[in-house]
Amino acid sequence: MTIENPKCGFIAVLGAPNAGKSTLVNRMVGTKVSIVSPKVQTTRSRVMGIAVREDVQLVFIDTPGIFEPRRRLDRAMVAAAWSGASDGDVSLLLVDVEAGIRRDTKAIIERMKKEGRRAHLVLNKIDQVPKETLLGLAQTLSEEGIFDHVFMISALKGKGVEDLMDFLASHMPEGPWHFPEDQVSDMTERLMAAEITREKLYMQLRQELPYATTVETETWEDRDDGSTKIEQVIFVERESQKSIILGKNGQQIKKIGSQSRLELEEILDRRVHLFLFVKVRENWGDDPERYRDLGLDFGA
Repeated sequence: MTIENPKCGFIAVLGAPNAGKSTLVNRMVGTKVSIVSPKVQTTRSRVMGIAVREDVQLVFIDTPGIFEPRRRLDRAMVAAAWSGASDGDVSLLLVDVEAGIRRDTKAIIERMKKEGRRAHLVLNKIDQVPKETLLGLAQTLSEEGIFDHVFMISALKGKGVEDLMDFLASHMPEGPWHFPEDQVSDMTERLMAAEITREKLYMQLRQELPYATTVETETWEDRDDGSTKIEQVIFVERESQKSIILGKNGQQIKKIGSQSRLELEEILDRRVHLFLFVKVRENWGDDPERYRDLGLDFGA
């Protein structure tokens, strides 16, 4: 396919944890490229989602939620988010109107002011609050003086997203596309598979599951019959966490594995044989190799 007047730009999607960044990026790309859960800080590394609008390629940088870091992993995630902001031609600040102007959101705005950054304000979950509340938030945030435009959307339901996409496409710089036409993410299949299993862990265990959990795809074998065998390890920091994930008679991990396998089969469009193992690796959060796997800076 020959593009006569190609345009391509990078859009950094910033916001506090749980503002709906991954939901919005998935909606704009048209398929899942980032995992989503009700837990905050689900997105750990910077993920690129790629969409095409006629002759324009839009590359969305889904960043981890920006919050006050307390642990090494927190610091690395926040550093990845600000790095993503620096790489964008355009920045969107996503605000959950149901949560209002949280401390994390205020901190993001203050840093943007200090660094002379500008952004477009995107108010999300607009169907969850009265119109008066929505307009009041828009007015208050607009007075910060760093926003060029205000958009009101529901990332989950798609309301207002098409208008946002049209606006972004019209503001991308001229230049060649950075990715093939049919590519939707820069994430490898191995990492994507691990992320999907981590999402199912979060969704299935909710409050029981500690953040000290990570998933790695150890083996990936494409078989002659067209199916794929995948072996993954769920790493936890303590033996007690291992028993939570396994569940009584191994029922919990079977359920997690089944949910992950079904989604992987849908995404990969082939039969998947998924095998999950749980191992204790104390202080994996201080292991530089884990950070390299996630594309995070261990020294942040």
